[in-house]
Amino acid sequence: MTADDSFGRLDDDDYPAYTMGRAAEMLGTTQGFLRAIGEARLITPLRSAGGHRRYSRYQLRIAARARELVDHGTPIEAACRIVILEDQLEEAQRINADTATPHPGTRPTSDPRSAAPRRTARFHRFQNMSA
Repeated sequence: MTADDSFGRLDDDDYPAYTMGRAAEMLGTTQGFLRAIGEARLITPLRSAGGHRRYSRYQLRIAARARELVDHGTPIEAACRIVILEDQLEEAQRINADTATPHPGTRPTSDPRSAAPRRTARFHRFQNMSA
């Protein structure tokens, strides 16, 4: 790995750069809160070679939103479900906007349901809460 590769990761929202302790400190919360939202399957931190949890900036933003809801009295399980639904709604709206705007050189479809949605990695980032 070159220095250029390492510096490129600094801009990667999905790179698991933060330890649990640092993530909790940045969010102003406890490590127990991070464990709880992991148990609720809101986020799944990656593990280092030594088995320690590592969080990405994207995961920290998701955790911050859950904390905001919990701080306003929402039970943690409900807060996690709300955050998941908000993320899915945002992704669906993006897909709808992409489907509604034909790309150059293509014809619009008469039935928008016939266009296969392009799902991003973020859409699949959350595990199914009903499982």
